[in-house]
Amino acid sequence: MGVTVKIQASRGDGAFDAYVASPDSAPRAAIIVIQEIFGVNPGIRSKCDALADAGYLAVAPDLFWRTEPGIQLDPDVEAEMARALSFVGPYFASDGPTKTIYDIEDVIHAIRRGILGVDAVAKVGCVGYCLGGFLAYLTACRTDIDASVGYYGVNIDKTLDAARAIARPLMLHIPTADHFVTPDAQAAMHAGLDGNAHVTLHDYPGLDHGFATQTGKRRDTEGADLADSRTAAFFAEHLA
Repeated sequence: MGVTVKIQASRGDGAFDAYVASPDSAPRAAIIVIQEIFGVNPGIRSKCDALADAGYLAVAPDLFWRTEPGIQLDPDVEAEMARALSFVGPYFASDGPTKTIYDIEDVIHAIRRGILGVDAVAKVGCVGYCLGGFLAYLTACRTDIDASVGYYGVNIDKTLDAARAIARPLMLHIPTADHFVTPDAQAAMHAGLDGNAHVTLHDYPGLDHGFATQTGKRRDTEGADLADSRTAAFFAEHLA
């Protein structure tokens, strides 16, 4: 269903690929799908395709293009999971999140200007998973995106000072047994965000990181279906 396009980085350091899935008719809005640490792999592309089936223009940029362009890893393969985890330290040490938010902002502008090979779309949201969940949160803090959703975002508790800039709706899905996000980190997220009128937090008791992946060992179908139904209703409301 999808095609791969090039998007020019506004900071002048190159161009990056993005997977674009289009609906059969005029899109109701656009949603940027922000990858996990495994790249724009089949699971992320499948999420884009599902959003296109629901009437959205879905775009998944390759956010590791500066270091590992085009990488696709399977979290159910131990060696590939280890390789993905090895990216995390260098990514944060090199100010990867800030550069990535610039890339996401470039995608927002490309969608609104109609330079992805499809007509311009005014309303743009984003949804991210794992690292992408954190980046969806930062996108809500640092850009003019219309609505954002983050699943099991890591490191959000370390950047709560940025939340004061959130001016548009944000939803976060938090599995309480997340082995990457400690109970203390979850408590800090609630303390820092529960009072923000723009933010909605949903806890998923007993579920672990990656519960909403499309396929594979990490998926919990009941939890994924509940979270995805909340996300669908959220976007239907805020991207109308």
